[in-house]
Amino acid sequence: VPPPLLNQWLVELLRRFNLRFSLFDEARCQAIEASEGGGNPFVTEQLILSTLELITRDPRRQAQVLEAEWDLMIVDEAHHLQWSETRVSDDYRVVERLARQTPGVLLLTATPEQLGRSGHFARLRLLDPDRFYSLERFREEEAHYEPVAAAVERLLGGGPLSPADRRALFEALGEAVARPLLQRSNDQRLPAQARDTARKQLIDRLLDRHGTGRVLFRNTRSRIQGFPARRHHSLLLPLPEPYQRCLADPETGLDGRLHPETLYRGTPGRPWWQFDPRVGWLIDRLRQYRDEKLLLICARAATARELAEGLRRREGIAAALFHEGMSIVERDRAAAWFADPEQGCQLLICSEIGSEGRNFQFSHHLVLFDLPMDPDLLEQRIGRLDRIGQHHTIEIHTPCLEESAQAVLLAWYRDGLNAFEQSAPAAHAIFSRLRPALLQALEEPEDEAALALLVETTRDLRRESSEALRRGRDLLLEINSCREPEASHLREAIEADGNQATLPPFLESLLTAWGVESEAHSEGTLILRPGSHMLSDSLPGLPAEGLTGTFERNIALRYEERQFLTWEHPLVRESIAMLIDSGQGRSTAAAIRHPEVAGGSLLLELLLVLECPAPRRLQAGRFLPPTLLRVVVDQTLAERTGALPEKTLEAALAPLDPAVVRRIIAPLRPRIEAMLERGEALAEQRCPALVAAALRKMEEGSQAEIERLVALKRVNPNVRQEEIDSLRQQAAALARHLRAARLKLDAVRLIVAP
Repeated sequence: VPPPLLNQWLVELLRRFNLRFSLFDEARCQAIEASEGGGNPFVTEQLILSTLELITRDPRRQAQVLEAEWDLMIVDEAHHLQWSETRVSDDYRVVERLARQTPGVLLLTATPEQLGRSGHFARLRLLDPDRFYSLERFREEEAHYEPVAAAVERLLGGGPLSPADRRALFEALGEAVARPLLQRSNDQRLPAQARDTARKQLIDRLLDRHGTGRVLFRNTRSRIQGFPARRHHSLLLPLPEPYQRCLADPETGLDGRLHPETLYRGTPGRPWWQFDPRVGWLIDRLRQYRDEKLLLICARAATARELAEGLRRREGIAAALFHEGMSIVERDRAAAWFADPEQGCQLLICSEIGSEGRNFQFSHHLVLFDLPMDPDLLEQRIGRLDRIGQHHTIEIHTPCLEESAQAVLLAWYRDGLNAFEQSAPAAHAIFSRLRPALLQALEEPEDEAALALLVETTRDLRRESSEALRRGRDLLLEINSCREPEASHLREAIEADGNQATLPPFLESLLTAWGVESEAHSEGTLILRPGSHMLSDSLPGLPAEGLTGTFERNIALRYEERQFLTWEHPLVRESIAMLIDSGQGRSTAAAIRHPEVAGGSLLLELLLVLECPAPRRLQAGRFLPPTLLRVVVDQTLAERTGALPEKTLEAALAPLDPAVVRRIIAPLRPRIEAMLERGEALAEQRCPALVAAALRKMEEGSQAEIERLVALKRVNPNVRQEEIDSLRQQAAALARHLRAARLKLDAVRLIVAP
């Protein structure tokens, strides 16, 4: 994680996911080594937050990180990982080495093409080096996305394929792979489900082997609701005479032309903020919007510091500063001061790097004190406010100096790319193509004809590129990032799994059993404290001073001090784990009055778990998770599971006195043991079907992966036969372990009908 975002990640992981990460820096590593006798500090915690700098600057730390075994690596702001065919950055090398030995890798970036298509390819090869092995091949494929996208779209719609679609399929997948699937998808003698499966397999193979791959997920704004509108306010201000003198020097470089205050800095006389008209304009805007908060971004930390000083000395305006020269704590304090609705400041001044990754969507006024050369950087600046959750139209203010390079850049962004009021996905490609012409225009801002031609060319390219992306790469991205109906089914499953309705009563009864005291705080919120009669000295997830929790996500997001209580919260999980480990509730007895159960009857209810004892690395739970089986038998050894479903049974039960239970069990022990044996036998009869289904699912998935690697090996010499053999060995090991799945008796209940 970039240094400025460490604390933000720490807080958000805890608030949103109840994950307690540990911050690692050099001081902490040294302290652990001193206390552990020189051991590897990275094996002392399971969840670690760190910067790449900690790992890259010290070969010893790098070796320690590589020695530790990680299940998942997440890299935030991954567009900073620099790679080219001739030069690779240290950060990229470290991430690449970690990615090779880590099963799960997530690279996060809002601007994947900030370093061009080669940088984008570099990140894809970190995730899937077998698929993305050649930059030249990657560029060739991109040129042919449109026919593939058209074929995929028709396959999704279920319509007939044109001859061009068939050619695209055969060229992309090879006739040997595509033809049998195509025939199955059109064979009316097959059931509809079989035809749909064949179409889905065609789509999957097209997206994976010829499209954007299965490792990239990016939704376009057009597909997601909730983004705000943008409104641009541009203003050209007179170029001050001191700046004109500096810019008249023929040796002035592009950076100085774009940031004239840096040229003037150090010149004897008045500081630049006394005569720069942008400062006066800013003071007027602060008065105009005195009840609203403004975020200002500029390129340099020095400009941010001097601007804040100028506002204080000219008008007594106190602004918060946020730049890379500040410590993490200082930045967090500045962000908190700006965010405070009552006592906070009106203006936050950020540098380019210092503001990266921070979200300030409670403000909707963005002041761009200068403009970056790269359109992706401009989009990144706007993205500080332009986020889901922003409730206002974003007001983007660009005060620029006329007859300057900044004025040229303003016209190019506004009139050519329309980058202020709309996100421009093709902007970086256009920037790369027109860069020489743009640089020339920036060198000669007085050449209005050249600027007009540049803007017109840009506008034409934007229309063409946007349409080509919409029909080609963006369509493939959208399909891969959100496939229907699978996406809807997944959403419904997540919503059902996260249903909070059953959690409050369950947690209340569970915590009461442990001796935890609860007290209502406000609507949807309660206070939990360790009670004086707790069954254990402490309960994991419950601090000694207690906690304030809520079952409502929106309340938890509104109040930072309230923990979001879900089935995944440490307190809930650990309480359930303690209950399971304690053995309580594994055997019980009850009385029943129900029309389906005759008086004097005896029932035995068994809960059994089908488990697959496989090594964790195989992830057998993907195919056969621990599966609960319920069986009910009566005293005649007949099965009654279907006649007495769980909810029906629970509603008809009443507690039995322990003394009565003992008197019943003693003479009936042989019969009860026979019922137990019969119930286990009935459960065993269900297991072969469950194991067979798991084996089918595993074999289908493994075979698809093996076929994928075999197909990639034909075009990529870097795919080793050992990788294919390893997949086959893994499939064989999974099959052995799945077939060895066993039943475990988890709980039993004796039920007596008086």
